[in-house]
Amino acid sequence: MKDEQILTALNAHWQASAAGDINTEHDIYDDDVICDYPQSGERIFGRINLQALRGHHPGKPSGFRVRRILGKGDTWVTEYMINYQEKSVYTVSIMEFREDKVIHETQYFADPFEAPAWRSQWVEPIDG
Repeated sequence: MKDEQILTALNAHWQASAAGDINTEHDIYDDDVICDYPQSGERIFGRINLQALRGHHPGKPSGFRVRRILGKGDTWVTEYMINYQEKSVYTVSIMEFREDKVIHETQYFADPFEAPAWRSQWVEPIDG
């Protein structure tokens, strides 16, 4: 699969996710996908289980914004923000493709934090 096709598939995936279209959102995954959540120590086996897990999330996302997508060949990274009930979570998704489907995804989730004042002379604020 060419990079342009993967980028198109990723954009469709993230748009469907933002819209709450759980069926279209999971079209990108191979039936035997593995999805890892390293921070909680969980591994989800199979597209059916991944879709069911996300479909039963008690705190449905109330907002979603892709910051950027980077990749080439079989490995692609998406940096995005999810809002859960007025709380923003920075998220990174690393997807590995085989042909036209994701066979492995690893997702990292991070809460925002206040920048310490001691480093203010070397930094500029960015829009989250």
